[in-house]
Amino acid sequence: MTELVYGIHAVLALLANPYRQTKHLYINQERTDKYVQEILNSALQLQIPVERLSLQKMNQRFEGFVHQGVVACAGALPHYGENDLSQLLTISQPPHLILILDGITDPHNLGACLRSADAAGVDFVIIPKDKNANVTPVVSKVACGAAESVPLVRVTNLVRAIEFLKQSGVWIYGAAGEATISLYDLECTTSIALVLGAEDKGMRHLTRERCDDLFSLPMLGAVTSLNVSVATGVSLYEVVRQRREKS
Repeated sequence: MTELVYGIHAVLALLANPYRQTKHLYINQERTDKYVQEILNSALQLQIPVERLSLQKMNQRFEGFVHQGVVACAGALPHYGENDLSQLLTISQPPHLILILDGITDPHNLGACLRSADAAGVDFVIIPKDKNANVTPVVSKVACGAAESVPLVRVTNLVRAIEFLKQSGVWIYGAAGEATISLYDLECTTSIALVLGAEDKGMRHLTRERCDDLFSLPMLGAVTSLNVSVATGVSLYEVVRQRREKS
């Protein structure tokens, strides 16, 4: 299976990923900056075929893509499922930090969540196989390379995955607008998983029931909620803040 990855940072991350094959590169012949040179040097070292095209031909071939003059054809990302959760917990350093996204259907939001997850040092991200966006070229572009570095676990049964994490000593905290506990009142220095749901509906009922506790973000203005990717970034960095203070 071949997938397209486009954008400077996404392609650089792809080339640095030893677990994913880059089969071909298309580069705008008018770009000669340091980023393109870095890509060309990597392609030469890895013996990846490169085709230089005019901007017009790039736009024609990859219509609708904000490609920044760089497109790669790559093999599929490594697939992780429920059976990989134990191994992922074993190889990651406790206290664990896991992100669970329940029903995020917008690829831009998923990409932005992955980018925040990478920046905050999340061990891995869990999403349901159904009714959730998967990694697409748009997700990879928005994630700015995070799709290559953060393991994405797609599970058939999200509740079962949550129960496994709980049995493994991970506390599950779900974001809910009506929760009386603030994000800033959570104990985040132990192994935790943060669960965020779709903007319109939030977490599904069964997911919410399996959470050890629910938290909300203080909303001090006229709006009643944040974009899910913004809420994810805010929540993850509160975990980072608490853990830095403790260390």
